[in-house]
Amino acid sequence: MDKLETAKKLLADVGMPERQQSDLCALTLLGLANLKEEDSFSSATNNWGRIHDVIQFINTNYNLTYAENSRETFRKQAMHHFRNAALIEDNGKATNSPNYRYRLTAEFLHVIKSIGTKNDELALHNFLAVHEKLVDTYASKKTMPMMPVKINNIDYTLSPGSHNQLQKAILEEFAPRFAPNSECLYVGDTTNKDLVKNVDKLSKLGFEITLHDKMPDVVLYRADKNWLYFIEAVDSVGPMSPERVMDIMKMTKNVKCGKIFVTAFLDFKKFKRFSEQLAWETEVWIADNPDHMIHLNGDKFLGPR
Repeated sequence: MDKLETAKKLLADVGMPERQQSDLCALTLLGLANLKEEDSFSSATNNWGRIHDVIQFINTNYNLTYAENSRETFRKQAMHHFRNAALIEDNGKATNSPNYRYRLTAEFLHVIKSIGTKNDELALHNFLAVHEKLVDTYASKKTMPMMPVKINNIDYTLSPGSHNQLQKAILEEFAPRFAPNSECLYVGDTTNKDLVKNVDKLSKLGFEITLHDKMPDVVLYRADKNWLYFIEAVDSVGPMSPERVMDIMKMTKNVKCGKIFVTAFLDFKKFKRFSEQLAWETEVWIADNPDHMIHLNGDKFLGPR
């Protein structure tokens, strides 16, 4: 099977809609991965690039002649949907900025690099265990009841599901109690990866904008204390483990604010499932008991009431 057909099959396997299994989309994927016909999939990369760079790569290496004015076609037919499916990320710049770039997410790069190996099915399974197939998302989007939520005094809607139910609780129950007057700088949605993303404020605080999958589920900033709250909404994966805390510390190495790491759960049953993975010096909030927190901080909070 040649590169183009393999790429089209991969797009089908990850659940892209039929229109996003086209030659153009498959070639876009190969361009983003910097894969020529003769290259092995294990040599795939995820360097930042513009749509212009992808078009030039395709024309040079696949003997095609996509015009420069076809950039909007690539954006609408491929990039937009790839982003919704967590196949790619952008660098957080304004879409009309000359510095706007895309790249494959680290998770999906792993899937591509595993093609043809003994681990290819496992890599695909692990990716789909975390990310809903876009074809299913689009098919159900028209009938799904959305959850209203107020973020920074603006009305939004979250797609249904236990993960977003927990994020709604974080914003409406946790924040007023434990982060009063805070501003939400980031929150994702299962179908809109960057529902709120205040790039300017994050950058001013020294935050290095990285791919969505490395961002905590919710980031709050409390100006009066100069505190940042990094909150993971744990439904199936992703508590504040020692590794996760280290990842966030690396991303925020230039941030001077106080940093608070919180893992949120819907109930005690889910907390018990992940309790052994939690890092010391972090906090736990359980939506079923919204007025209380569990502090994994030793003698910092030890003392008589």
